[in-house]
Amino acid sequence: MLHSSQHHRLVRLRWTAFVIVGLAYMLSFFHRYAPATIAGELQRTFQATGVELGGLAATYFYVYMVMQIPTGILVDTVGPRTVVVMGGLIAGVGSWMFGMADTLSAAVVGRLLIGLGVSVTFIALLKLNAVWFHDRHFATITGATILLGNSGALLAAAPLTWVLAFMSWRIVFVGVGAFSVLLAVLAWGLVRDHPGKVGLPSLRELDGKAAHPSHPGHWYEGLKIVLNNRATWPGLWVNMGVAGSLFAFGGLWAVPFLRDAYGMDRVAATDRTTFLLLGFSIGAFFVGTISDRLGRRKPVMIAGGVAYSLCWLSMLCGVTLTGSIGYGVFFVMGLCASSFTLSWSCAKEVNAHALSGMATSVVNIGAFLGTAILQPAVGWAVDSALQAAHQTTPGLAEYQSGIALLLIFAVMGLVATLFIRETCCRYVSP
Repeated sequence: MLHSSQHHRLVRLRWTAFVIVGLAYMLSFFHRYAPATIAGELQRTFQATGVELGGLAATYFYVYMVMQIPTGILVDTVGPRTVVVMGGLIAGVGSWMFGMADTLSAAVVGRLLIGLGVSVTFIALLKLNAVWFHDRHFATITGATILLGNSGALLAAAPLTWVLAFMSWRIVFVGVGAFSVLLAVLAWGLVRDHPGKVGLPSLRELDGKAAHPSHPGHWYEGLKIVLNNRATWPGLWVNMGVAGSLFAFGGLWAVPFLRDAYGMDRVAATDRTTFLLLGFSIGAFFVGTISDRLGRRKPVMIAGGVAYSLCWLSMLCGVTLTGSIGYGVFFVMGLCASSFTLSWSCAKEVNAHALSGMATSVVNIGAFLGTAILQPAVGWAVDSALQAAHQTTPGLAEYQSGIALLLIFAVMGLVATLFIRETCCRYVSP
């Protein structure tokens, strides 16, 4: 049992880590979705085509994807605190460069540094959640993590549109860079890797159980174990299909699609995008709790994947997105897409606790690989249809080819959920 002072210290350090690193994770979502809101400004500033705009936005996802396994290794070895601090400093510099870029190439470099810096926050936060919260609450606290992160996505929609009426997008990104550096400083001073760093017992020990054993070998041996575990891989494909299509659309193409296909202004388009992100935030917060209470992961993921795919099918079939129908479709789409977040819990539960950072990082690659493929691919599909139609401005017909690509990925993610190993919300690692 803990003394009262020790208990208060545990709670204080737990939530300090969650809030500081959670705010850094919130910035990663802001950077992920902001290009959709400022797509028009970016195209005008850099005279970018659809493919170039998609490439600029996707640069973030390329480096984010590449950094997932290295991040998992780093948080399992040097610890999440150091990783978060370095990431915050790099993201801050990248945001400053992006905001002050004079050329498309300079903007790409800034975007690349942003992606490099923020790529570490999620895996680091999952690692902190795994050591500062009880195992039985992991999916629930992961839902709260996504809710916090998605507040950054929400800020990148309608609130960013409102701010842009008073200042340029450049000033916004310079300010966001300063905030990123501030969070890095706070993480260094206030975040601790695990309770043992401050002389406190682990959460399992407080439950009267033996502490999770550490990995005795070298990090590459642990990575090999994770990669050789067949139960690790289905979650990557779920992320690639469901998260990839959601991030590609919400993070870049949603606003241009609504603007060009339905004649909406930026305010109306970002309002609907806000509902997409709001649905995802609410769904991510509750899906973990629902799964924990049901004691099942797989049925929740399958149900969400089916409903999410049907939303894309309705858009491909030309359902109108004006009026309340558009708000409803976007909200339900985000709500159901959130089911993919359970893949992180599954990845953790089918591998040893000491390898949780690596396990979740492998699965998380899929989300950013899918987005990195889809953002320029949708731009290419729309540009190709535009050229074939001999027009200068794309309409609904031209965007349908891009929507078809997003539907294909969503269905791929749904199929992958069928191969997820049911963990019954507990560790089943060999």
